[in-house]
Amino acid sequence: MSDVTHAVAHLAEHVPGVPVMLLASMAALAVTAGFRTRWTRRHGHAPPTDDTGSRPPSAPAAGSGAGAGAGAGIGNDTAATTAADGRADDGGESVDSALWRMRTTVRDAPGSLAALCAALAERRVDILSLQTHPLAEGTVDEFLLRAPGELTATELVEVVSAAGGADTWTERADAHDLVDAPTRVLALAARTAQDAAELPLALRQLLGRCTIRSLPAAAGGRPGGEVPPEGSLEDTVLRLRAPEGGVITVERPYLPFTPAEFARARALVELDARLGPRLPRGRDVLTLAEGSDITVRRADTRDVPAAKAMHERCSARTLGMRYHGPVGDADRYLNHLLSPRFGRTLAAQTASGRIVGLGHLLWDGDETEVALLVEDAWQHRGIGGELLGRLVAMAAETDCASVYAVTQASNTGMVAAMRGLGLPLDYQIEEGTLVITARLDSASRAAARLPQGQRIGRD
Repeated sequence: MSDVTHAVAHLAEHVPGVPVMLLASMAALAVTAGFRTRWTRRHGHAPPTDDTGSRPPSAPAAGSGAGAGAGAGIGNDTAATTAADGRADDGGESVDSALWRMRTTVRDAPGSLAALCAALAERRVDILSLQTHPLAEGTVDEFLLRAPGELTATELVEVVSAAGGADTWTERADAHDLVDAPTRVLALAARTAQDAAELPLALRQLLGRCTIRSLPAAAGGRPGGEVPPEGSLEDTVLRLRAPEGGVITVERPYLPFTPAEFARARALVELDARLGPRLPRGRDVLTLAEGSDITVRRADTRDVPAAKAMHERCSARTLGMRYHGPVGDADRYLNHLLSPRFGRTLAAQTASGRIVGLGHLLWDGDETEVALLVEDAWQHRGIGGELLGRLVAMAAETDCASVYAVTQASNTGMVAAMRGLGLPLDYQIEEGTLVITARLDSASRAAARLPQGQRIGRD
């Protein structure tokens, strides 16, 4: 069975109902992103240098890499079995090491890549994986390297440059980068197929550190005309037609996109468009302190009528606290707030199906905003705190560094809910507007009081 056939079978098993032709397209893109192990057909290319020269912190060796050898070599088995940032050298002694991602340009000539690999081997750098990104002239070569802990980024670039590499870019990697490219692409496709809100996150994980924005159709134009149906690639900016008619822009100033990355991103967006609106079916039934049962579930634009009905039951003060503008404009925000393209929404509803609370987790470029609205009659019962805790747990799942809430200093309910998270908070007050930022580093999350039960939005 071919690699593509294996990939189609894997995706079909985890994402039922997706058209076979689309599965085959996704699988083919994933397999072509795989690791090439034949050096004789290698070419070269890479983005501009972005090297800080900083020395990476050494991590204690977590064990030895059995049979891995110390020279430069390509080995997916090594990547799978030595996930920790440490390994054993040829003499069996444990040494500190660090994982690096690197892209570089190598001359399109026989022996060029071999010379580079030999130079890396002399500095005891292992090549754990290798990807190719073909261009019109040459190819981008992307490496995952395990290097001695004392080797700095500057020294690594100097080694590569001396061996003929040019325009070298380096970045510290971690154990998550050890997953091979086809597996990663298929996993992202499966997540996107299950949940429309996953698309921006899947694009970010596919393309690395980047800024993703969704623009409505009216704002999607650009100088020289609208984005073509197939999208556009302009060096460090991708523009793709969003399924609902707007435009998704992806910017990565530190590293130009390649045609292969553009094709993968476009395939994810096409998958999202083919599947249409969808949400995970997970939900929790919670018993409040006074005994009432409330269901917490994911919501989207299909809940706009119920959300508008909740607005009608809210006081002008409550709506003003939430939307910071004319109360009559509140309904206008709902299509944006409930769209999975801009984030995730949780709804709290009664046993009769009436929505009495909404919590939003909004992707705001490189930042993440949280917002709450609870109907007056249901305030001070813990609903807002429950929604907020689940939203922040979702943000932590996506590796967000922080979340922020924009409110008013007089909104004691929102302030209390943010404090109730048990996370480090920063406060900024400007002309009556209060911005509260919660940090989500691993140490803070470990000490936080975030929900530990079923995660809403997962089947």
